[in-house]
Amino acid sequence: MTVHRTFPKSPLSDLADPRLVRNFSYIGGKWQSAESGAAFAVSNPADGTWLGEVAQLSGDEARAAVDAADTAFQSWSQSLPQERARLLRRWYELMKEHKEDLARIMVLEQGKPISEARGEIDYAADFIEFYAEETRRPNIEGVTSHLPDAEVELWREPMGVAALITPWNFPAAMLTRKAAAALAAGCTIVAHPSGETPFSALALAELAERAGLPPGVFNVVTGKASEIVEPWTQDSRVRVLSFTGSTEIGRLLYRQCSGTVKSLIMELGGHAPVIVFKGADLEKAVTETMKAKFATSGQDCLGANRIFIERAIYDTFVEKFTEATQALSVGVGMDDPDIGPLMNEKAVAKQEEHVKDALDKGARLLCGGQRHSAGNLFYEPTVLADVPEEALILHEETFGPVAALVPFDTEEEVVARANDTEYGLVAYVHSHDPRRIYRVSRGLHFGMVAVNRTKVTGAPIPFGGMKQSGLGREGARQGLEAFTEIKYVCRDWA
Repeated sequence: MTVHRTFPKSPLSDLADPRLVRNFSYIGGKWQSAESGAAFAVSNPADGTWLGEVAQLSGDEARAAVDAADTAFQSWSQSLPQERARLLRRWYELMKEHKEDLARIMVLEQGKPISEARGEIDYAADFIEFYAEETRRPNIEGVTSHLPDAEVELWREPMGVAALITPWNFPAAMLTRKAAAALAAGCTIVAHPSGETPFSALALAELAERAGLPPGVFNVVTGKASEIVEPWTQDSRVRVLSFTGSTEIGRLLYRQCSGTVKSLIMELGGHAPVIVFKGADLEKAVTETMKAKFATSGQDCLGANRIFIERAIYDTFVEKFTEATQALSVGVGMDDPDIGPLMNEKAVAKQEEHVKDALDKGARLLCGGQRHSAGNLFYEPTVLADVPEEALILHEETFGPVAALVPFDTEEEVVARANDTEYGLVAYVHSHDPRRIYRVSRGLHFGMVAVNRTKVTGAPIPFGGMKQSGLGREGARQGLEAFTEIKYVCRDWA
C-alpha cells in the first residue's frame, strides 16, 4: 500500500520564480533525490513554520558527486580562461536579477532581517564578479634562471576536485566566496551546505545551471554532514577542502584529511575584541561597536565578543551603548528588524549560559538577559558591564546578541588581554592617535584589524585569521591561488 504524505503550503512557494526552490541535490548536471527516499525537513527559525523537505543523500551518493566532478575536471581545467569568465559573469548577472527571491529564501530559512539578506546577496554576487575578472590573471611567471642555458618558468595549475563545506549564518556568501575562486582557478566542485539552510545553496545551483556551467563542474550534495563530508575527506581525488565553521569541527576535518594530505582552507571561530581608547570619536565608536556586535543578530564569526573600553571614558561609553542597545528592534526577518531569531535552541541556550555565568561572577546586567517575547528562538539584545576576567563570555565565542563590556587602564594591558585567546580572526580598534594605531595594529595577533570602522570585508581583500581561527585566505588573488598548485618547469632547448 502506498502512503501519500501531505504537507502544508510553504512560504517559499510565493517567490516570483518558484523554480529557485529545489528539494533535490544537484549532481552531474541532474537534480537527484536520495536513492533511499530519505529527506529532512527545513523550518523557519522565527516561528517554526515548515518550509519544505530536502533530499538526504548517502555516503555512496556523495562519492558519486566526486565521480561527476572528477570526470568534468579534465575539460573544465583545460577550458579557456575567458570561457570560464563568461560563465561566471552570467552566474553573477542571474544572482543580481533574482536578488529579491534569493534574499527571501535566506530570510525564511536563516532568519536574518531582509535588509541584511539583500546585502548578503550583493556581497555573494560580488565574489563571482570579482573572480570572473581574476580568471584571466593566473599566468605563467618567468623566473631568472640559476643554471646556464636553462629557461625557468612557474605555472599555476588547478588542484582538482574541491570540496566546499559551508555554514548556516551566511548561506550564500560563504558558498560563492569559495566556489567562484575554485571555478576561476579551473577546479570542479562538490559542495555541502548546512542542513539548516540548504535552499540558498540549491537556488545558487539552479542559477549556475541556467548560466551554463557544464554538468559535473558544480555539484551540491545535501544530507547529514557526517555521511556526506567524511567520504570526501577520505577520497584522494578531492585535492582541496575549504571549510567555514567552528574550530572544533575544523580540527576534526584536519585529522580526517591527513590520510590523503589535502590542501586545507579553513575559516574557523572568532573571538573578536573591540578596543576603544580615550580620545576616540565616542559617538562613532559606539555606533561601530553596535554594528560589530549585533549584525546578523550576533551570529557572525566577525562579531565583537569582548569590548574593552579605556577607564577614563568607560562610564560614558557604557551609558551610550546601553541606550543604543535598548533601542534595537526585535522581530521576524521580513519586517526588517535590527535583531532576528537565533538559528536553533542550542544557540539560545548558550546565551543563557553565558549571561548566568557572568552575573554569578559579578557582572552587571544593564539590559536584556532573557528570551524575547517574539518567539522561543529570540533573545533580547543584552549588555553586561564590568565582566570579570574569569567569565565564560570572555573566553568562548558567544555567537549571539550579548555584549560584554570591560574597562582597561593601559595599552599594554589591553593588547595582552585581546591576544589572550586561541582565536585570531579580527580585532577592532578605535583611536585617533596614529602612533598608537600603528603600535596596536602591529601588536594584535589577528589576521584582520579594523581601525575606526567595522566593515572591512569584500571580494578584493584576503579574508582569514591567525592561530586557531583558520588556515589560508579567501577572497582577493590569494583566494584563487589557494585552489592552485605551482609547477616548476626547467627547460633546456639544446
